[in-house]
Amino acid sequence: MSSLSLAVRDSSTMLRRNLLHARRYPSMTLNLLLTPVVLLLLFVYIFGDVMSAGISGGADRSAYIAYLVPGILMLTIGGTTIGSAVSVSMDMTEGIIARFRTMAIHRGSVLIGHVVGSVLQCVMSVVLVGAVAVAIGFRSTDATALEWILAVGLLALVSLALTWIAVGMGLSSPNAEAASNNAMPLMVLPLLSSAFVPVDAMPGWFQPIAEYQPFTPAIETLRGLLLGTEIGNNGWLAVVWCVALAVLGYTWSRSLFNNTGKH
Repeated sequence: MSSLSLAVRDSSTMLRRNLLHARRYPSMTLNLLLTPVVLLLLFVYIFGDVMSAGISGGADRSAYIAYLVPGILMLTIGGTTIGSAVSVSMDMTEGIIARFRTMAIHRGSVLIGHVVGSVLQCVMSVVLVGAVAVAIGFRSTDATALEWILAVGLLALVSLALTWIAVGMGLSSPNAEAASNNAMPLMVLPLLSSAFVPVDAMPGWFQPIAEYQPFTPAIETLRGLLLGTEIGNNGWLAVVWCVALAVLGYTWSRSLFNNTGKH
Protein backbone atom coordinates (compact mmCIF):
# COMPACT_ATOMS: atom_id res chain seq x y z
CA MET A 1 0.00 0.00 0.00
CA SER A 2 1.12 3.57 -0.60
CA SER A 3 1.93 5.78 2.38
CA LEU A 4 -1.21 7.84 1.79
CA SER A 5 -3.46 4.76 1.59
CA LEU A 6 -1.91 3.39 4.77
CA ALA A 7 -2.43 6.69 6.56
CA VAL A 8 -6.09 6.88 5.49
CA ARG A 9 -6.78 3.26 6.45
CA ASP A 10 -5.15 3.47 9.87
CA SER A 11 -6.64 6.89 10.63
CA SER A 12 -10.10 5.53 9.79
CA THR A 13 -9.51 2.61 12.16
CA MET A 14 -8.46 4.94 14.96
CA LEU A 15 -11.47 7.16 14.26
CA ARG A 16 -13.81 4.18 14.63
CA ARG A 17 -12.06 3.26 17.86
CA ASN A 18 -12.56 6.72 19.35
CA LEU A 19 -16.20 6.90 18.26
CA LEU A 20 -16.84 3.50 19.84
CA HIS A 21 -15.27 4.72 23.08
CA ALA A 22 -17.47 7.82 23.03
CA ARG A 23 -20.56 5.68 22.45
CA ARG A 24 -19.74 3.15 25.15
CA TYR A 25 -18.72 5.75 27.73
CA PRO A 26 -20.96 8.78 27.08
CA SER A 27 -20.79 10.22 30.62
CA MET A 28 -17.89 12.59 29.85
CA THR A 29 -19.62 14.01 26.76
CA LEU A 30 -22.95 14.33 28.54
CA ASN A 31 -21.39 16.08 31.53
CA LEU A 32 -19.59 18.57 29.30
CA LEU A 33 -22.75 19.06 27.23
CA LEU A 34 -24.81 19.75 30.33
CA THR A 35 -22.92 22.96 31.15
CA PRO A 36 -23.84 24.98 28.01
CA VAL A 37 -27.45 23.74 28.17
CA VAL A 38 -27.77 24.79 31.82
CA LEU A 39 -26.18 28.18 31.10
CA LEU A 40 -28.51 28.68 28.13
CA LEU A 41 -31.62 27.96 30.19
CA LEU A 42 -30.33 29.95 33.17
CA PHE A 43 -29.53 33.10 31.22
CA VAL A 44 -32.70 32.94 29.14
CA TYR A 45 -35.27 32.19 31.84
CA ILE A 46 -33.64 33.74 34.93
CA PHE A 47 -31.68 36.69 33.53
CA GLY A 48 -33.20 37.04 30.05
CA ASP A 49 -35.48 40.03 30.63
CA VAL A 50 -32.90 41.93 32.67
CA MET A 51 -30.06 41.24 30.24
CA SER A 52 -32.23 42.19 27.27
CA ALA A 53 -33.20 45.45 28.93
CA GLY A 54 -29.54 46.26 29.50
CA ILE A 55 -28.53 45.48 25.93
CA SER A 56 -31.45 46.70 23.82
CA GLY A 57 -33.28 48.95 26.26
CA GLY A 58 -36.37 46.75 26.35
CA ALA A 59 -37.31 43.60 28.22
CA ASP A 60 -37.50 41.28 25.20
CA ARG A 61 -36.37 37.78 26.09
CA SER A 62 -36.49 36.60 22.46
CA ALA A 63 -33.98 39.29 21.50
CA TYR A 64 -31.59 38.10 24.18
CA ILE A 65 -31.98 34.47 23.06
CA ALA A 66 -30.85 35.54 19.59
CA TYR A 67 -27.86 37.35 21.08
CA LEU A 68 -26.94 34.53 23.47
CA VAL A 69 -27.09 31.39 21.30
CA PRO A 70 -23.97 32.01 19.13
CA GLY A 71 -21.87 32.39 22.26
CA ILE A 72 -23.36 29.26 23.81
CA LEU A 73 -22.53 27.29 20.66
CA MET A 74 -18.89 28.37 20.92
CA LEU A 75 -18.91 27.49 24.61
CA THR A 76 -20.21 24.05 23.64
CA ILE A 77 -17.23 23.50 21.35
CA GLY A 78 -14.78 24.60 24.04
CA GLY A 79 -16.36 22.25 26.57
CA THR A 80 -16.48 19.26 24.21
CA THR A 81 -12.78 19.51 23.38
CA ILE A 82 -11.94 19.04 27.07
CA GLY A 83 -13.04 15.45 26.56
CA SER A 84 -10.41 15.14 23.83
CA ALA A 85 -7.65 16.19 26.22
CA VAL A 86 -8.83 13.63 28.76
CA SER A 87 -9.11 10.86 26.14
CA VAL A 88 -5.61 11.50 24.77
CA SER A 89 -4.14 11.60 28.27
CA MET A 90 -5.80 8.29 29.14
CA ASP A 91 -4.37 6.67 26.01
CA MET A 92 -0.89 7.91 26.89
CA THR A 93 -0.96 6.85 30.54
CA GLU A 94 -2.73 3.49 30.18
CA GLY A 95 -0.17 2.00 27.81
CA ILE A 96 -2.24 1.60 24.66
CA ILE A 97 -0.02 4.04 22.75
CA ALA A 98 3.02 1.94 23.63
CA ARG A 99 1.24 -1.07 22.11
CA PHE A 100 0.34 0.90 18.99
CA ARG A 101 4.00 1.82 18.52
CA THR A 102 4.90 -1.87 18.22
CA MET A 103 2.35 -2.41 15.45
CA ALA A 104 2.72 -1.70 11.74
CA ILE A 105 0.39 1.31 11.68
CA HIS A 106 0.85 4.83 10.41
CA ARG A 107 2.44 6.87 13.18
CA GLY A 108 0.16 9.90 12.88
CA SER A 109 -3.06 7.91 12.68
CA VAL A 110 -3.53 7.87 16.47
CA LEU A 111 -3.67 11.66 16.74
CA ILE A 112 -5.66 12.04 13.52
CA GLY A 113 -8.27 9.62 14.84
CA HIS A 114 -8.59 11.63 18.05
CA VAL A 115 -8.84 14.94 16.19
CA VAL A 116 -11.42 13.87 13.60
CA GLY A 117 -13.45 12.07 16.27
CA SER A 118 -13.43 15.17 18.47
CA VAL A 119 -14.50 17.45 15.60
CA LEU A 120 -17.42 15.12 14.87
CA GLN A 121 -18.39 15.12 18.55
CA CYS A 122 -18.21 18.93 18.58
CA VAL A 123 -20.54 19.09 15.58
CA MET A 124 -23.00 16.70 17.21
CA SER A 125 -22.87 18.63 20.48
CA VAL A 126 -23.53 21.91 18.65
CA VAL A 127 -26.52 20.32 16.89
CA LEU A 128 -27.96 19.11 20.21
CA VAL A 129 -27.49 22.45 21.96
CA GLY A 130 -28.82 24.23 18.87
CA ALA A 131 -31.93 22.04 19.01
CA VAL A 132 -32.49 23.09 22.64
CA ALA A 133 -32.05 26.73 21.58
CA VAL A 134 -34.63 26.36 18.81
CA ALA A 135 -37.01 24.65 21.25
CA ILE A 136 -36.92 27.65 23.59
CA GLY A 137 -37.38 30.23 20.85
CA PHE A 138 -34.16 30.87 18.90
CA ARG A 139 -34.76 31.70 15.24
CA SER A 140 -32.39 32.62 12.41
CA THR A 141 -34.76 33.91 9.76
CA ASP A 142 -32.39 36.46 8.18
CA ALA A 143 -29.56 34.05 7.36
CA THR A 144 -29.15 33.07 3.71
CA ALA A 145 -28.06 29.63 2.53
CA LEU A 146 -24.52 30.95 1.99
CA GLU A 147 -24.42 32.41 5.49
CA TRP A 148 -25.54 29.08 6.95
CA ILE A 149 -22.77 27.30 5.04
CA LEU A 150 -20.22 29.83 6.29
CA ALA A 151 -21.54 29.47 9.85
CA VAL A 152 -21.17 25.68 9.73
CA GLY A 153 -17.68 26.08 8.26
CA LEU A 154 -16.72 28.48 11.05
CA LEU A 155 -17.96 26.08 13.73
CA ALA A 156 -15.98 23.24 12.15
CA LEU A 157 -12.84 25.41 11.90
CA VAL A 158 -13.09 26.46 15.55
CA SER A 159 -13.62 22.81 16.52
CA LEU A 160 -10.50 21.76 14.61
CA ALA A 161 -8.35 24.51 16.10
CA LEU A 162 -9.42 23.92 19.69
CA THR A 163 -9.14 20.14 19.31
CA TRP A 164 -5.49 20.35 18.32
CA ILE A 165 -4.83 22.57 21.35
CA ALA A 166 -6.71 20.09 23.56
CA VAL A 167 -4.69 17.18 22.14
CA GLY A 168 -1.48 19.01 23.06
CA MET A 169 -2.81 19.60 26.56
CA GLY A 170 -3.67 15.92 26.88
CA LEU A 171 -0.23 14.81 25.71
CA SER A 172 1.52 17.16 28.13
CA SER A 173 -0.55 16.08 31.16
CA PRO A 174 0.59 13.31 33.54
CA ASN A 175 -2.93 11.93 34.02
CA ALA A 176 -6.54 12.41 32.96
CA GLU A 177 -7.43 14.66 35.90
CA ALA A 178 -4.57 17.02 35.10
CA ALA A 179 -5.61 17.02 31.43
CA SER A 180 -9.13 18.07 32.40
CA ASN A 181 -7.79 20.89 34.55
CA ASN A 182 -5.27 22.04 31.95
CA ALA A 183 -7.95 22.20 29.25
CA MET A 184 -10.40 24.14 31.42
CA PRO A 185 -9.43 27.51 29.81
CA LEU A 186 -11.15 26.27 26.64
CA MET A 187 -14.43 26.53 28.54
CA VAL A 188 -13.55 29.53 30.71
CA LEU A 189 -12.45 31.86 27.88
CA PRO A 190 -15.92 31.94 26.26
CA LEU A 191 -17.30 33.11 29.61
CA LEU A 192 -14.89 36.07 29.42
CA SER A 193 -15.87 37.00 25.86
CA SER A 194 -18.84 38.73 24.25
CA ALA A 195 -20.95 35.58 24.63
CA PHE A 196 -23.29 37.03 27.26
CA VAL A 197 -22.95 40.81 26.98
CA PRO A 198 -21.36 43.17 24.42
CA VAL A 199 -17.75 44.13 25.03
CA ASP A 200 -18.77 47.82 25.14
CA ALA A 201 -20.99 47.11 28.14
CA MET A 202 -18.10 45.69 30.19
CA PRO A 203 -15.89 47.71 32.59
CA GLY A 204 -13.13 49.54 30.78
CA TRP A 205 -10.33 47.58 32.44
CA PHE A 206 -11.93 44.27 31.43
CA GLN A 207 -12.68 45.09 27.79
CA PRO A 208 -9.19 44.20 26.46
CA ILE A 209 -9.46 40.76 28.07
CA ALA A 210 -12.73 40.10 26.29
CA GLU A 211 -11.74 41.68 23.00
CA TYR A 212 -8.22 40.34 22.41
CA GLN A 213 -8.89 36.61 22.60
CA PRO A 214 -10.00 34.03 20.00
CA PHE A 215 -13.59 33.50 21.12
CA THR A 216 -14.91 37.05 20.80
CA PRO A 217 -14.24 37.48 17.03
CA ALA A 218 -15.51 33.93 16.40
CA ILE A 219 -18.71 34.61 18.36
CA GLU A 220 -19.29 37.98 16.68
CA THR A 221 -18.75 36.41 13.25
CA LEU A 222 -21.17 33.57 13.99
CA ARG A 223 -23.69 36.06 15.41
CA GLY A 224 -23.43 38.18 12.28
CA LEU A 225 -23.90 35.17 9.99
CA LEU A 226 -26.93 33.84 11.88
CA LEU A 227 -28.63 37.14 12.70
CA GLY A 228 -27.55 39.44 9.89
CA THR A 229 -25.69 41.84 12.20
CA GLU A 230 -22.47 43.67 11.39
CA ILE A 231 -19.35 41.46 11.29
CA GLY A 232 -16.71 44.05 10.47
CA ASN A 233 -13.14 42.81 10.94
CA ASN A 234 -14.23 39.91 13.13
CA GLY A 235 -14.51 37.50 10.18
CA TRP A 236 -10.88 37.52 9.17
CA LEU A 237 -9.75 37.84 12.81
CA ALA A 238 -11.65 34.65 13.63
CA VAL A 239 -10.06 32.81 10.70
CA VAL A 240 -6.57 34.03 11.64
CA TRP A 241 -7.06 32.94 15.26
CA CYS A 242 -8.30 29.50 14.18
CA VAL A 243 -5.48 28.90 11.70
CA ALA A 244 -2.86 30.08 14.21
CA LEU A 245 -4.26 27.87 16.99
CA ALA A 246 -4.56 24.86 14.66
CA VAL A 247 -0.95 25.20 13.49
CA LEU A 248 0.29 25.76 17.04
CA GLY A 249 -1.70 22.82 18.39
CA TYR A 250 -0.62 20.51 15.57
CA THR A 251 3.07 21.41 15.92
CA TRP A 252 2.94 21.11 19.71
CA SER A 253 1.04 17.80 19.65
CA ARG A 254 3.27 16.24 17.01
CA SER A 255 6.41 17.24 18.91
CA LEU A 256 5.10 15.84 22.20
CA PHE A 257 3.90 12.61 20.59
CA ASN A 258 7.20 12.00 18.77
CA ASN A 259 9.32 12.83 21.81
CA THR A 260 7.28 10.53 24.01
CA GLY A 261 8.08 7.63 21.73
CA LYS A 262 11.83 8.16 22.24
CA HIS A 263 11.75 7.44 25.96
